[in-house]
Amino acid sequence: MGEAKRRKNLGISPRKKTDDINLPQLDKKAIQQKVRSILYKYPIIPFLFYGAAIAILIGGLFIVLKSYRFL
Repeated sequence: MGEAKRRKNLGISPRKKTDDINLPQLDKKAIQQKVRSILYKYPIIPFLFYGAAIAILIGGLFIVLKSYRFL
């Protein structure tokens, strides 16, 4: 039995609806500006991310090949 039917059978008034949760609005332009300023300040960051991604892919490939005993 649903809550609404149970409340009706018990003679209790319906539950009051709560307001929806308002999430904060994000300012995309401000975030973009901040990210770009950080990347202009530290231009090595993209190379570090790409290097880390390539290292993780090669490491994962090595682990998979090692687990299947290809190496």
